[in-house]
Amino acid sequence: MKICVIGTGYVGLTTGAVLADLGHELYCVDKNKLIIEKLIEGEIPIYEPGLKELIVRNKKRGLFHFSTDIQRVIKECPILYITVGTPTKEDGSQNLTAINEVIDTLVQTITSHKTIIIKSTVLPGTNEWIHQTLIEKGIDSRMFDVVSNPEFLREGNAVFDMMNPDKIVVGGKSPQSIKIIQTLYEKLQAPYIITSLTGAEMIKYANNALLATKISFINEIARICDAYNVEVTHIAKALGTDNRIGPYFLNAGLGYGGSCFPKDIRALEYAAKRRNVNPEMLRAVQNVNDSQIDLYIDKLTNQLTNLDGKKITVWGLAFKPDTDDIRESRSLLLIEKLLERGTEVHAYDPIVNSFEPAITIHHDMYEAIKGADALIIATEWNQFKTVDWKKVNELMKGNILVDGRNIIDPKVVRKHQLQYIGVARQ
Repeated sequence: MKICVIGTGYVGLTTGAVLADLGHELYCVDKNKLIIEKLIEGEIPIYEPGLKELIVRNKKRGLFHFSTDIQRVIKECPILYITVGTPTKEDGSQNLTAINEVIDTLVQTITSHKTIIIKSTVLPGTNEWIHQTLIEKGIDSRMFDVVSNPEFLREGNAVFDMMNPDKIVVGGKSPQSIKIIQTLYEKLQAPYIITSLTGAEMIKYANNALLATKISFINEIARICDAYNVEVTHIAKALGTDNRIGPYFLNAGLGYGGSCFPKDIRALEYAAKRRNVNPEMLRAVQNVNDSQIDLYIDKLTNQLTNLDGKKITVWGLAFKPDTDDIRESRSLLLIEKLLERGTEVHAYDPIVNSFEPAITIHHDMYEAIKGADALIIATEWNQFKTVDWKKVNELMKGNILVDGRNIIDPKVVRKHQLQYIGVARQ
């Protein structure tokens, strides 16, 4: 099938690359000429394992194209994916500027039937609004179908997740549009959840809200474990053996960040309030997450007495491993709070090499800890699991290790005279 993907961000590129690999002809379009020029030259603007190789392979096959001529491509393609950004405002509402621009372009362009597939994460009711807005702007309802097909991609595993989905959610009004989705994904093996437009939107938010809830839950349990000198990893392991709970998202740590969980929880809270629903649990999830960093700043302060003038090294800037995304990274909040207390912050990350606020970023993890009073592991990169702790002790001025992701065996670092501070670890 000939498909147009509108938007060349994280979701758009991954969706386009996988669909091309499934044998469809893809045209990824964007109004940003610089981005398109770089993509044509083979420069991928995001770090995602396997994505560049997928794009290069399918460009060679003649199945993957990039263009800024959005209207021409829309006219030629019967299937349109909308993957533009829908940033969340502080109150949880969404900035739909990009969606509105796409709608205006569609109104000017549609001359034959289009299946419009919304991949962008949008608040409940938005797809119904898009459908109605197109009609109000003069497009005959027989000329298009709006389909909600949310993504459930984990950054760092996005290519794998799209090729091996655990579910395919489709919200739509017509049986024909649902059949088109099934044809697009016929090579993928996954159960289909067929629902309404708003039902599909709610599934996306409920999915992320539950995962974030598991993270805040285990972090709150970790606080209680700390009070009773209990090893939280034992609790998490036991919980994970229960089939009703499962082992995933039960790693106590500095909390969740990234481009999805924080904004989606705020957005769902906003959506609930719009209909006079009081989302107490959603607020609790956010409150636990927002205060998690402070607990470990306090633990560090208790050991050093005063953070002013101290050199603190942070390993890990990305919000999770295998990505260069620092949006709402726990490292960002951690570093901001350290700077507020007058610390000199040095950092190392295997991928991220620029960061705001301005700190000293090193290209070698050991170089970053020279003369440090304390080391904090803020992202669970595999590289940090195989560290020469003897060398770390020799290079540091102090001896404090804050394992903010519980990825290090306390016994190992203590053998090298380092003081281990984990998240409810003994």
